[in-house]
Amino acid sequence: MTVTVFDLLRPGRRAQSSPRAPEGPGTAAARPAHRVVLVHRIGAVVAAAVLATFGGVGLAGGLAFFSTRGRAVLGLSSNGLLSAISLATAAVLVAAAVRGGRPASTVLIVIGGLFLVSAFVNLAVLGSDLNVLAFRLPNVFFSIGAGLVLLLLGAYGRLSGGLPDDNPYRSPQPAEDLVLPRQPVPATRAELAVDRAMAAAESAVVRGAATPEQAHRVAALAGLRTHEDRRRAWMRFDR
Repeated sequence: MTVTVFDLLRPGRRAQSSPRAPEGPGTAAARPAHRVVLVHRIGAVVAAAVLATFGGVGLAGGLAFFSTRGRAVLGLSSNGLLSAISLATAAVLVAAAVRGGRPASTVLIVIGGLFLVSAFVNLAVLGSDLNVLAFRLPNVFFSIGAGLVLLLLGAYGRLSGGLPDDNPYRSPQPAEDLVLPRQPVPATRAELAVDRAMAAAESAVVRGAATPEQAHRVAALAGLRTHEDRRRAWMRFDR
């Protein structure tokens, strides 16, 4: 049975072949079927297909490996070195897409940045012996456009604030260190009896078995914040 790249990206197949935990720490809902993950993985495969086509046509045409003049390939100038780099980059993108959304996103961002750097570096050496990738102006424009697209695609749904709870790239929210007030220990038997009466009344209200007096007292205590205030208010009912 032939297995294609898109078969490997299919959520059902991923779940059967790899019962691993979500892709990263703190990602409670990092499921392969999430839209953001699919955008990154499929985007990486599409970018790889474009680069592989460009590199494959170049190598098939028998381009000189280190020619600085290059020849036209699909509207761009290329030589053997640029074709080989394109194929290697396509392989990295496919490998990242197969591994998951997070690797695909990271690789897209990195390669997008390298495209932009390559555009300006090669622009500076156009027409010189240092133009080892045989760049021409169309190559520079393509590298800038492709770099921006890859950067935006890799950052989609990941590098922004206010990510939804089900986003696999959402950082875990640190639990606040809450200092709970210590419940005061009854100092007298009267206070102990009041505490027990309050607890019994609150339990009865929760169970729906409270007497009208218990329900009235619990409702009156609802706006009080500290246990001491609740205890004093309860004791005033008994006076």
